[in-house]
Amino acid sequence: MTTLLGRVAEQERLAALVGGITEQGGALLVRGQAGIGKSALLGEAAGVAKAAGVRVLSVAGAESEQHFPYAGLQQLLYPVRKGIDALPGPQRDALKAALGLTAGEVPDVYLVGLAALNLLSETGTPLLLLVEDAHWLDQASADVLAFVGRRLESEPIVLLASVRDGVPCVFDQAGLPSLQVEPLTDELSARLLDHVAPGLEQPVRERLLAEAAGNPLALTELPHTVQPDSLLKATLPLSTRLEHAFGDKFTALPGPTRMCLLVAALNDRGTVAETLAAAAAALGVPVGADALAPAAEARLIDLEGGLTFRHPLIRSAIVQTTTAPERQAAHRALADALAKEPERQVWHLAAAASTPDETIASALVTAAERAQYRAGVGAAIAALQEAARLSETPQLRADRLLRAADLSVEAGRPDLVRRLLAEAASGELTAQDRARATWIRSSFDDGLVEDTAGPIELAKLARSVHEDGDLELAMRVLWGAGMRCFWSEPGPEGRQHLLDVADSLPLDERDPRLIAILAYVAPIERGKAVAAGLMELAGQTGGDPQVERFLGSAALQIGGFELAARFSSSAAAGLRKQGRLGLLARALAVHACSATRLGSLGVALSAAEEAARLAKETNQTFMYGFALSTQAEVAALRGQYAEAAALAAEAEQVGLAAAARPVLATVQLARGLAALGEGRHADAFADLHRLFDPAEPSYQLALRCYVIAELADAAIRCGQEDAVRKIVRELEKDAQRTTSPALHIGLRYVRAVLASDDKAEKLFNAALAADLTGWPSERGRLQLAFGEWLRRHRRAAESRVHLRAARETFDALGLVPWSERARNELRAAGEISPRRTPDAREQLTAHELSIAQLAADGLTNREIGQRLYLSHRTVSTHLHRIFPKLGITSRADLPAVLQNAQA
Repeated sequence: MTTLLGRVAEQERLAALVGGITEQGGALLVRGQAGIGKSALLGEAAGVAKAAGVRVLSVAGAESEQHFPYAGLQQLLYPVRKGIDALPGPQRDALKAALGLTAGEVPDVYLVGLAALNLLSETGTPLLLLVEDAHWLDQASADVLAFVGRRLESEPIVLLASVRDGVPCVFDQAGLPSLQVEPLTDELSARLLDHVAPGLEQPVRERLLAEAAGNPLALTELPHTVQPDSLLKATLPLSTRLEHAFGDKFTALPGPTRMCLLVAALNDRGTVAETLAAAAAALGVPVGADALAPAAEARLIDLEGGLTFRHPLIRSAIVQTTTAPERQAAHRALADALAKEPERQVWHLAAAASTPDETIASALVTAAERAQYRAGVGAAIAALQEAARLSETPQLRADRLLRAADLSVEAGRPDLVRRLLAEAASGELTAQDRARATWIRSSFDDGLVEDTAGPIELAKLARSVHEDGDLELAMRVLWGAGMRCFWSEPGPEGRQHLLDVADSLPLDERDPRLIAILAYVAPIERGKAVAAGLMELAGQTGGDPQVERFLGSAALQIGGFELAARFSSSAAAGLRKQGRLGLLARALAVHACSATRLGSLGVALSAAEEAARLAKETNQTFMYGFALSTQAEVAALRGQYAEAAALAAEAEQVGLAAAARPVLATVQLARGLAALGEGRHADAFADLHRLFDPAEPSYQLALRCYVIAELADAAIRCGQEDAVRKIVRELEKDAQRTTSPALHIGLRYVRAVLASDDKAEKLFNAALAADLTGWPSERGRLQLAFGEWLRRHRRAAESRVHLRAARETFDALGLVPWSERARNELRAAGEISPRRTPDAREQLTAHELSIAQLAADGLTNREIGQRLYLSHRTVSTHLHRIFPKLGITSRADLPAVLQNAQA
């Protein structure tokens, strides 16, 4: 390894990463300004890798290739493409479609990402993946490589990507470690300048050092390309100064050479032959390969293995130096040369057009549709923007800008959405266009952002859109408005507006979207209708995971936790197969919340952990907070109070940012449960009571109904029975309008524990006689409370039957505080309980528990990897950590150890 001036620490870090590749993989972003030496560092890392027998795969992002979905990934994976056929069917088909090896619609980018990860991990040799100028990769490729980079810890693979400061990049949000390459020190800058340009006059030398500001490329290039007099004039930005330097070199070249370089600078992945042919067409004279020699001698290009620019700034310098007519002529010539490649041709036709041209605009719309078909959302947005520029009518322009803005929501680009909507608003918009714009503006983060329409405005908008004849858009708007009723509180007037519009739309009453909207908007008032619709649709979804997700959300709102768990579990399985990780995170969050309320803590913990991980990866901030708060609730129920407090605090930060009520409500529930477990009953009452106060940000119309039992437990132990009785009277009225299982179970419990002595026993027996199939934790709670009541009334023998059953239930479910409470009551009733054996699940992290449960169910490492979007080596690594924790030596022992994990 050669030593780069001033880069010893950076080289050592890269060498250590590459040198330890067989022990641990990983990813690193190498960041810095243009010319700072990122490429040199990556080149040195490649040399270290090759010397160690590590295979190197590389790709260089190019600004002109950003319009072509998966262009970068195709370049990176081309040398290992033969291994694609060995991948599992869905992954094989997804990757082949993405790389254009087969026809067909490309599925979600995350399924492509899993396929790419497994393809790379199966090459049989350690790999170094080099991504130069990652900020210029097409978005689909960048998304896949960011996905892969987050999952390399257990693989003999290292990903190094160079990213330029100040240029937006998908990798900026990837959460990968980074190495910032800083400018050289004054001393090192002087040494480098004296080496490349000895004997400079002192004023020129000092100005060069000041201009270069420690940038190695500037120190190397400026002395040979900038006239001394110009250095003494006003200072330009460094990148501009370098572009001028390269531009001066370009301008000095012969005409045919300049045209060849201009064509190459404007082209994407073009061959030398293609470049020469287009240059000849633009000039109208033959151009031979010898025309490139002067550019190579001027150190602007490298001709080894093709034609490449020595630095990205050279490409941009050439474009900046030429005139608009020259660039348009080059684009026209390229379009002629690419007649057999319409996807590439249309971009050159568009660049050559200076006035509206509907033929080209329509071709760009077609290109956008093809890009969407291949999951290239970023490319589709760019094509629609260009189509809007070339549109011949204001209506077509507005439509294309709004379509681009809508896709920008999907891509998670709020900055681009705002710009596109502002551009659309500057023209002529129809009433329907204005409605679309309002809807799009309100689509981010479930509407919990500033400057978006509220539920009432959206309700009016949905009605207006329907009256204009667009029922589908009206439903989308109404769905968004309904979601706001979950995350925020619009008040009775807002909810009624939404109900009126929902009732006015010509929809089948069993439409899953309508059922979900009614559940969000009026979980109590329409609870019976929603429940009837859910029961009718159960088993009739046709396996559509999106429909099942709607129904799972609806069931959660009305307290039908059994149905919610069933629908969301099925939805998660389907969304997992499709690779739709954004929606999968939502389905898993619903599943986790429902399973927690049913006492299935093993299931809930795994689902909540994965939901949080995927929500963070897919930039769903508030869903991440909701999953975190559910994890806090599970931790409190397991008696892990410190962990519960930490998770609740993190979730609260997320929820408070926009008053996301479900997050804050679940945070208060987790804190109340922890306080109950620790015997801090007054604190528990204060925490839980906040859910019932409409003035509190943790008040949530639906979720408040399902914590009345916990509130009563706290109230009874701190003298707040009267406060609870007032709340119960209100909920009794709600119970008359809904069949909510959770609400009715909770009220039966509260009636019994708050009853006078002459009525309590009858009410306990009635509560226990109700159908509690699938609600073991609620049955255990009733048995515990009834046993406590019997013991207090000196009926110890009868109490022990109920207390023993409660203890066994809580032991099986892992509800540690409740289990200990039952043991204490049994001791007071004259029976000594055996010490509780810590559950195997308590030894594992949530992520480890997910893997262990799947392994116990008989899934192979590959199958587990496919389920959890991990490589099979990562699964194997986790299992080898899990076995010692559980005191076992093989996966065959897992079923016995985790026999209660699915309780």
